Amino acid sequence: MTQASQSHLAYLALEKLIVTLGVEPGAIVNERQLIELTGHGRTPVREAIQRLAWENLIRVRPRVGLQITHINPMDRNNILQARRQLEPMAVALAAQNICEPLRRALEDCSGKMVQSSDNDDILTFYEADKHLDEIVAEACPNSFIASSLWPLQTHFRRIWFSSADTAALKTAVQMHLDIINALLDGNSERAEQADTKLLSHHATT
Repeated sequence: MTQASQSHLAYLALEKLIVTLGVEPGAIVNERQLIELTGHGRTPVREAIQRLAWENLIRVRPRVGLQITHINPMDRNNILQARRQLEPMAVALAAQNICEPLRRALEDCSGKMVQSSDNDDILTFYEADKHLDEIVAEACPNSFIASSLWPLQTHFRRIWFSSADTAALKTAVQMHLDIINALLDGNSERAEQADTKLLSHHATT
């Protein structure tokens, strides 16, 4: 496995811990603790920390340690404002570029969405939701849109996870399934509409 791959896996492991509140917002941690929590080596974890600091999920505090950033409720509307401009466009573009491997990935994602709803399993939903964002990012031919969305989606996922309940989960699953089905059909207009509907729902709840 390349160093880049190891760093990416370390990043994904740390991001999951932060987003799913496995490490509490505001907590002070050190590099050794994060190495132990993720099971990854020092260099990959250091590189992951740098990326997470850039995304403002970790704050490097000299002589103190690494602080997991607090969740700011005011960020919610600002994130949605940006996502509503970019994400429906990304989803529409992605619908035009769904190849067979991504189609299989979408079908797997759909199955996990249904499983999360049936089992009231918010963690499985987190994994499926993130997987869907990754699929859209890979299928979207405009890498500038995709890279701009990544940190926005991550921060919003943490905000949502911090207060989600099973009722919110079931609604979210159905709306995400609408997006997935439109992507599978290669229907750009319907995919864009489904994503816009999801973001509008988030804005009113």
